[in-house]
Amino acid sequence: MSADPTSAEITRKAKSNLAFALQCVPKERREHLVSFYAYCRVIDDLADDLDLPLKEKTAGLTGWKKIFESSEVDPSLGLVGLQEEILAVRDRYAIPSEYFVNVIEGCEMDLHPQRFQTWEELQGYCYRVASSVGLVCLPLFGADGERAKDYAVALGYALQLTNILRDIDEDLENGNRIYLPMEELSDFGLSEKDLIDKTRDERFLKFMAFQEERVEGLYAEAAELLPKEDFKSLLAPRVMHQIYYTLLHRMRDDGFRVFEKRYRLSKLQKITLLLKERFVRQK
Repeated sequence: MSADPTSAEITRKAKSNLAFALQCVPKERREHLVSFYAYCRVIDDLADDLDLPLKEKTAGLTGWKKIFESSEVDPSLGLVGLQEEILAVRDRYAIPSEYFVNVIEGCEMDLHPQRFQTWEELQGYCYRVASSVGLVCLPLFGADGERAKDYAVALGYALQLTNILRDIDEDLENGNRIYLPMEELSDFGLSEKDLIDKTRDERFLKFMAFQEERVEGLYAEAAELLPKEDFKSLLAPRVMHQIYYTLLHRMRDDGFRVFEKRYRLSKLQKITLLLKERFVRQK
């Protein structure tokens, strides 16, 4: 039987924007962030595993939630080392278990085709899968968890909604998921069928422009809420901000061709943004 992958191996394999941003975190803090990233990756992959029966996905996610209630590892879940690491991270930084469980509950919402009627409903999902991630990371970065709380929440909304706009086609292919406010789609004369049919007409472009304006506002709000005292320690989320903000503008400038391409930045482009942000002076 092969050994469970380590947190570092899970993170390295993922090649995500968040995993990339962790490279700019001081080495002494990176270990715990890598453990938390691996935890998020495992939970997300469990919910998205197309070969795993729904009953087993549900049982697995429920089991991960229970380790935060009992503060004990569950060998039946596997990845015992990661379980031990994530409980140790929670305890060392006195992070509320609620934040970790929120991530699981957000992924549980992905087990069934998603429909959100309003932006407020979608915000609830974004809070669980993105803002809660930021809230856990704040003390791991060395920031004040309470002082930077509103910043993490706003940035989480912005990053997740950028992801949602980019991944419309991919989400439809992956379980017929739609992470867009249905009422707002209707306001622009669009239906689920229009999205399934990959309709990219004037209605769709106006809808996307409306959403893009919302995300712009969320990025601006996050920048305003970033505490001056935590500016330096929050370099990693500032880099995430720049990567996803650049992606948003690339989609906008290209006419939101999300049904025919997946927008991404090259490693060189990400490194350029990282270096640029590293030398930004605090305003």
